[in-house]
Amino acid sequence: MKSVPGAEKRWYGQALRFDPKEGETIIPPSGEEKGYWAGAPSVLYDQESSRFYLSYRVRKPRPVRGGECYIAESSDGVAFRTLWGSTKEAFGSESVERFSLTRALNGAWLLYVSYVDPADQRWRIDLIEADGPGAFDVNRREKVLTAEDIGAEGVKDPWVMIVNGLYYMLISYAETLPVPEGEQERMHATADIYNTGLTRSSTGLAVSGDGRRYTWQGALFAPRAGAWDAYAARLGCLVPTAQGWVGFYDGAASVDENYEERTGMVQTWDLRHFWRLSQEGPSLVSPHGSGGLRYVDAVVFDDQVYLYYEYCRADGSHELRLNRVPR
Repeated sequence: MKSVPGAEKRWYGQALRFDPKEGETIIPPSGEEKGYWAGAPSVLYDQESSRFYLSYRVRKPRPVRGGECYIAESSDGVAFRTLWGSTKEAFGSESVERFSLTRALNGAWLLYVSYVDPADQRWRIDLIEADGPGAFDVNRREKVLTAEDIGAEGVKDPWVMIVNGLYYMLISYAETLPVPEGEQERMHATADIYNTGLTRSSTGLAVSGDGRRYTWQGALFAPRAGAWDAYAARLGCLVPTAQGWVGFYDGAASVDENYEERTGMVQTWDLRHFWRLSQEGPSLVSPHGSGGLRYVDAVVFDDQVYLYYEYCRADGSHELRLNRVPR
């Protein structure tokens, strides 16, 4: 039977939608008020050990910002035990953000770290390699990509998957835009260009043959002027389906929604062109406060897709949640 053009992308998008308020709390915040966060997850299932591994970030209200990062393991994807942890001080940084945990094709464990570079106050991405998920040494990190490398104002929040022997890295990058006279000093004065309104948060792609040396491929997915995702379009996760990939992205209309982005969905068949399934508004929001729901990551396990996400609670804090939907 021939399919109706476009039917697959609509069906797969609907199949991976879920009700955020029905999720399970995986990691709670350390405080119960606005500014306390647990989230920015990166998750994988390792066939060799039959374990789920989760990287996540914890922060407190300013001036602390992104203060702590952890890796935890689980046999069921729900109850996690901490294996490793570090702090922004170990990076000599103002803040750490989303990391990406990956198992290389040769068996090595790769942790792509996102933090503010103390040299220029811009976000950058490094790599730490280890023999196990609890053995990462922050002092052994090596550069993967900086803002200067791509002519941008920041690079952060990497997400990596392996397809046909190649490592594909999705990257949130801060575009270099014309800045009003007298505003140049403000761009990096707070070590967070994304929260200034002087850039836009777009998504780019870098590709590697070994998971260590990446080649920048350029812009991949961008905000839309006048739309609900006019300021940020941060593509952070792709889920394989029988008809390509369904992706989740963080969208914001303006800088006022920075830190409280909501989630849109996309479909792609070639990892180069993306069809928005969230044209008129976000697909996934929290029912509380800002509606913030962001940093979705997913694991396909047996007959289910495990979807982890950062979720705004009624008290304004953020927690890390899990929803499971049929594969």
